[in-house]
Amino acid sequence: MGRILLLVELKGGNDGLNTLVPYADPRYRELRAGIGVPRERVVQLDEKVGLHEKLAPLMDSWKAGDLAIVQGVGYPYPNRSHFRSIEIWDTASAASQTLSEGWIAQAFRGARLAKGIGVDCIVADTNALPSTGPSLRTIVMQDAENFLSQATAVATASATDDGGNPALRHLLAVRQEINAAAAGLRDRLREAPAPAESYPQELLLGRQLDLATRVLSARVPVVAIKVALGGFDTHANQPPTHERLLASLASNLAVLRRNLIAADLWKDVVVVTYSEFGRRAKQNASGGTDHGTSAPQFIMGGSVKGGLHGAYPPLSDLENGDLRYTVDFRTVFATLARGCWGQSYDFGLRQPQRLDFLA
Repeated sequence: MGRILLLVELKGGNDGLNTLVPYADPRYRELRAGIGVPRERVVQLDEKVGLHEKLAPLMDSWKAGDLAIVQGVGYPYPNRSHFRSIEIWDTASAASQTLSEGWIAQAFRGARLAKGIGVDCIVADTNALPSTGPSLRTIVMQDAENFLSQATAVATASATDDGGNPALRHLLAVRQEINAAAAGLRDRLREAPAPAESYPQELLLGRQLDLATRVLSARVPVVAIKVALGGFDTHANQPPTHERLLASLASNLAVLRRNLIAADLWKDVVVVTYSEFGRRAKQNASGGTDHGTSAPQFIMGGSVKGGLHGAYPPLSDLENGDLRYTVDFRTVFATLARGCWGQSYDFGLRQPQRLDFLA
């Protein structure tokens, strides 16, 4: 089995400029006189950029060399609609395409997957689009305890006679397969050890990562798990909200790393953050930021080659007030498909960049 991808969706459009801060660029202060992160509140990574201080819990990973930050990730002709842009990301489509199959499912087209317990992906939030498609079997479960009780209920439900109806026979067969998968997952989760360290519980992310850790510790043979943290649509009075979200993200990911190291699983997992878009370079009149374009992605794991990857979009060369992307997100996905699962898929890119963030 290859590496397991743990996707962390940052819902609402995370402000990349105040996440990975170009603290040495005087243009940053001009664009963000009211909401820019003061230099003394930046954890410097090199002579040009640094992390917002609320992300300091990630520095253990940075120093260990297993945190990569891909700068300037976006796509051509960006869309600023939350719904359309996240759909573009989740299906790895061009801005002019509409696809119904998720990018993870696309990567496994024609691939033979081990039957295992009948589950390929587990989604712990409400958006399952990345793994939606005929090549993968996905279970959406936001709460482990509810899932365990429901799985027990469906497993004991009796089958119904199809009455000779082929369509009904197919539906009953599908239900039986789902019930068997749920029961298999239930049994694995019940046997899984609890995480060595408890997750912060103030936001859903902690509970979702607790579930993810139990799935990983149970050695459930999935290719991907997805979680999410919402609240990043910071149009007004951004700093306090954004700081709270970054602090939660960092503290939860730091606990995840320690738990997976303790379970000897860190080398088998690749954690990737993504958001539908970044924010505009210049703050708005409400002390916030409006929908923008490119932003950084964080990638963590025991097999990750840490450091900065790609180029930070220059603040002196904005495109209609937005950061120009320097890395197409489909290149990141192609690198993950190859490095996690050994699947060669370029997601429609004619000349994908070579990214080197996975060993």
